[in-house]
Amino acid sequence: MPRPPRFVLPGVPQHILQRGNNRQPIFLSDGDFIVYLEHLRMAANKHGCRVHAYVLMSNHVHLLATPARPDSIAKTMQALGRRYVQYFNRRYARTGTMWEGRYKACLIETQRYLLNCYRYIENNPVRAGIVRAPKLYEYSSYGYHALGRQDPVLDAHSLYTNLGATPEERQRCYRDFVAAGSMSEVEEIRRATNGGRVLGTTSFRRHAQVWLGRCVEPGKPGRPPIAAAGADYSLAGPE
Repeated sequence: MPRPPRFVLPGVPQHILQRGNNRQPIFLSDGDFIVYLEHLRMAANKHGCRVHAYVLMSNHVHLLATPARPDSIAKTMQALGRRYVQYFNRRYARTGTMWEGRYKACLIETQRYLLNCYRYIENNPVRAGIVRAPKLYEYSSYGYHALGRQDPVLDAHSLYTNLGATPEERQRCYRDFVAAGSMSEVEEIRRATNGGRVLGTTSFRRHAQVWLGRCVEPGKPGRPPIAAAGADYSLAGPE
């Protein structure tokens, strides 16, 4: 059975999840994290992918990125995965794949869910019981957003920069925002990502169905409705 194509719209962010094969570790030393991030930076720059947030866990990674072109994320992940596997296999004298099938991804309604995905991603080490606060985990984008650390991988989204007029104000606002997350939000993002769905309001999903030309709801095959003449299907806040 052919794999269903992913939902991709240039200029609309996606939450991306990739796991190690059989959930085996994909990082065994601090150097591995650093190499992965450098390959991510190079691949994203080459293929037109703006990375807004990330966390690297021992056996999986979360990324939040906006593609410039329909194939930007796919090419970024292919290049990143290939280069990192070559590095990892060479360093640890192993062979074969290290990824658990295709990466998972979901399309995100920008205005309503983008910053929620930032929070979901950067709180992952806390939910996993690795640290008590996101600031204590080194390999995530929290240090950039909440503490002002430099990070060449990241390209700040306007919704983040609009949190405050100065870097200090943005960081303070963002720290408060991250501390206010909920488990219902976590479950909603998990379901959409693992199912390869569209994360957004009913209105956004309907519009995405028209833009994509195919059904975005699970269990509802068939062609999408034809847009009414003159209807405004502009995206809710993409860049």
